[in-house]
Amino acid sequence: MTTVLLVRHGLTALTGPILSGWTPGLHLDDRGRAQVASLGERMRAIPVAAVVTSPLERCRETADAVLAGREPAPPLHVDERVGEVHYGSWTGRPFKELTKDPLWRIVQGNPSAAVFPDGEGLAAMAARAAEAVRDWNARLGQDATYALVSHADVIKSLIADALGLHLDGYQRIVVDPASLTVIQYTALRTFVIRVNDTGGSVDGLIPKPPSRRHRGR
Repeated sequence: MTTVLLVRHGLTALTGPILSGWTPGLHLDDRGRAQVASLGERMRAIPVAAVVTSPLERCRETADAVLAGREPAPPLHVDERVGEVHYGSWTGRPFKELTKDPLWRIVQGNPSAAVFPDGEGLAAMAARAAEAVRDWNARLGQDATYALVSHADVIKSLIADALGLHLDGYQRIVVDPASLTVIQYTALRTFVIRVNDTGGSVDGLIPKPPSRRHRGR
């Protein structure tokens, strides 16, 4: 099976009150840097074949924290398909303002039908993210474990896909900053191992050495 370690980026100055989207030049703040440093240290015992990241700065900085201290460092791949939703003219606007827009109810209640003005639809985002994961699964192989650093809506859509949940139900899933979600992919089905982990032990994710069979005398 292929194991994907889904990591949401850490906090920025805009996380919470503002819909950041593809705002350029947005970096992790002090809180976010502390979060991802802790997460990277916690994940360090898990061997990874690669780290795949959204191109946005906050994800690149989170990916650097995941890579920190790994010798030799696994390859880093930047993939726009796991980038943030293209929110179009909604980008950079306060949530308290967006909640008054009629589109907000569609985004929350019927997200598969939501298309952002001058941007993309949530269904299109979910499709590109799922395509990216399946592509990297094929490239890295069925025995690989790799990290994928992305954004809340992208990760929520991948969890919904893995659970066989319609996209209209994905808003029920919570993915916090600097959280870890783990999904395993097999030829038959997917297994959601953990969701929105912000501090749990990773011992169960570390591959165990092959057991030796004792032969009788």
